[in-house]
Amino acid sequence: MPPLRTALLQSSGVLGDTAENLKALDEAAARAAQSGAGLLVTSEMFLTGYALDLQDIPGLAEPADGAIAQAIGEIARRHGIAVLYGYPEGADGVVYNAAQLIGPDGAALANYRKTHLFGCFEQDAFTPGDTPVVQADLNGLRIGIMICYDVEFPENVRAHALAGTDLLLVPTAQMHPFQFVAEQLVPVRAFENQMYIAYVNRTGPEGEFEFVGLSCLASPDGVTRTRAGRGEELVFGEADPELLSASRENNPYLRDRRPGLYASLV
Repeated sequence: MPPLRTALLQSSGVLGDTAENLKALDEAAARAAQSGAGLLVTSEMFLTGYALDLQDIPGLAEPADGAIAQAIGEIARRHGIAVLYGYPEGADGVVYNAAQLIGPDGAALANYRKTHLFGCFEQDAFTPGDTPVVQADLNGLRIGIMICYDVEFPENVRAHALAGTDLLLVPTAQMHPFQFVAEQLVPVRAFENQMYIAYVNRTGPEGEFEFVGLSCLASPDGVTRTRAGRGEELVFGEADPELLSASRENNPYLRDRRPGLYASLV
């Protein structure tokens, strides 16, 4: 099974301008596909921007199967590339901080709602999701999804490892002064859980926030396979099933677990 070439779109887009962000996504999908990528991953809330006024968020929210999802499905189909995008999802009268994976044929594969909301802004703006493990199959790999703060909870990522996630996609809005998450925590999470993690950040100032970039693809051997800088950038890395298999064979973490000792954690 060949590696899945994965494109990480480090960009904040245009705050509040869905049309411009769709255009940027279309352009990035074309570039990624031309470079041989089978998957394009965007940042948290890429579709609308992150630092929105609270009163504007409900009006910008979209259903998971709405017109924007259809437009992104057309982008994916036209370029023959899977797309993971972050957006505000409106459902049942509330708004979720969500990320949806669209397959290369334009069909929706999985939709995830952020389970751990960071800070007062997110807690005021969104309802937390309650499904920690959301997965889909793509190019022979089991893809998992979470968003930003979720990856900082070790139980969350371990749940994905136990469910067989091979490549965990983490759109994020990781801000100063927490860049150690991108630099140190994400590669450790990949190693201790024996999976690839694609961590894709926003960049630059936006409202009261300063996003630090540093998007990366970390592999199960703890190596960062690609790393963006601090500006707008499209970077590429490969999720290699052969490396994943060899690493899991050589690393005993999951085999040597003693779950009976951990009951106090829950």
